[in-house]
Amino acid sequence: MKVAILGSGVIGTTTAWYLAKAGHEVVVVDRQPAAAMETSFANAGEISPGYASPWAAPGIPAKAIRWLLMKHAPLILRPAIDRHMLAWLVSMLRNCTAERYAINKARMVRLAEFSRDRLIDLRGETRIDYDQRSLGTLQLFRTQAQLDAVGKDIEVLRAYGIPYDLLDRRGCIAAEPGLAASKAPIAGGLRLPNDETGDCFKFTTALAALAEAAGVRFRFGTSIQRIVASGGTIQSVITDGGAIKADAYVVALGSHSPQLLAPLGLRLPVYPVKGYSITVPVVRRDITPVSTLLDESYKVAITRLGDRIRVGGMAEISGYDLGLHERRRQTLEHSLTSLFPEAGDLGQASFWAGLRPMTPDSTPVIGATRYPNLFLNTGHGTLGWTMACGSGHVVADMIGGKTPAIEVHDLGIARYGA
Repeated sequence: MKVAILGSGVIGTTTAWYLAKAGHEVVVVDRQPAAAMETSFANAGEISPGYASPWAAPGIPAKAIRWLLMKHAPLILRPAIDRHMLAWLVSMLRNCTAERYAINKARMVRLAEFSRDRLIDLRGETRIDYDQRSLGTLQLFRTQAQLDAVGKDIEVLRAYGIPYDLLDRRGCIAAEPGLAASKAPIAGGLRLPNDETGDCFKFTTALAALAEAAGVRFRFGTSIQRIVASGGTIQSVITDGGAIKADAYVVALGSHSPQLLAPLGLRLPVYPVKGYSITVPVVRRDITPVSTLLDESYKVAITRLGDRIRVGGMAEISGYDLGLHERRRQTLEHSLTSLFPEAGDLGQASFWAGLRPMTPDSTPVIGATRYPNLFLNTGHGTLGWTMACGSGHVVADMIGGKTPAIEVHDLGIARYGA
């Protein structure tokens, strides 16, 4: 079967890999000159199934108001006359109930755990290298109030059988020795030992090369203009380089997926939520993080990637704006220097922003549509890197007529009535 994949980020590339392994003829189309040049380029580097939780949760509306007023705000809202933004925000608020949270959490954990196992298998099979580490994630609490509030998270971890360690200040320093140099308050931490880290860009480009060697064709520098449907099926994809015909099509365009699907009558409630990162060269290895630390106060992740430190986070709701705002950089630098002072050379840091494709229930949209040869693999939000291998594997199984290893009926676009 010939399959056309639209998008060459980590989601599109992993999908291509699994389809090629299953014996399909695969072509990947992307407007960029190479794989992983947009949202997959400089994300926080976490592979964190243990932190696969919906943004929409009980108590979030009240917290959001406080976050908006902080100097180093983890949430930034730039209101605009945008009906899609408003509809997305209203739908997200509707998901901020205990019942919806439990449903969405179950979906996310199911996929994230499956994805981590598939990544381990892929790594063992290919020996792919991407500055990976399997040293866990430490969620650090600067205040006692944050530590006291972790009880609900622990209940969820226990319910899903996810190993964890609740640490005091000394335990946090034992897990991340570089914190010994910090003068910031540390009330304690929650450590998930099974989480991993790695450079998503390195992984995706290396996997794209392996996929190409396996027969996948990448058509870079090709702009996708529209999808043509007739008789209830997809007939072709029109690009600036001509029409592409296939037996099946996969839309993996992240935040840009809704615009392509709308003319087909498919309403995909994915909206871009902007995240920022800085990548800092290591100066002193003795005081750098050994894995990933999540700074709970600022919702910032600090990750060791080889001889670099990746600091990423925040959520800015501002449409498709990719501008780099200095205040966001200051927040990332503050989080790093307050916890790991002098660990990296900020003067040599690179500053980046990307658009995370978020659904209002935080669960990605994976699987079939009412067009029998059109499949979706998008809407992963902040967890695209965490869920990529599992998502690609599932979609490849579905296209090949196999029953996926996990339940997927509640991951599709049908849950939105589309």
